[in-house]
Amino acid sequence: MPWKECSVTEERPPIVARLLEGEGMSEVCREFGIFRKTGCQMLTRYNATGLEGLN
Repeated sequence: MPWKECSVTEERPPIVARLLEGEGMSEVCREFGIFRKTGCQMLTRYNATGLEGLN
């Protein structure tokens, strides 16, 4: 099965959406292969500026 190619900007909205739905930060970050600190930064940027902050 081939790898699914996607850019970082395509992955950010689904990550933030799952966090906003109440999933745990550690669980989401582990699944997407990112650091917790990065997940926290994405969520903070989204809360401050909306979708524009994720670009």
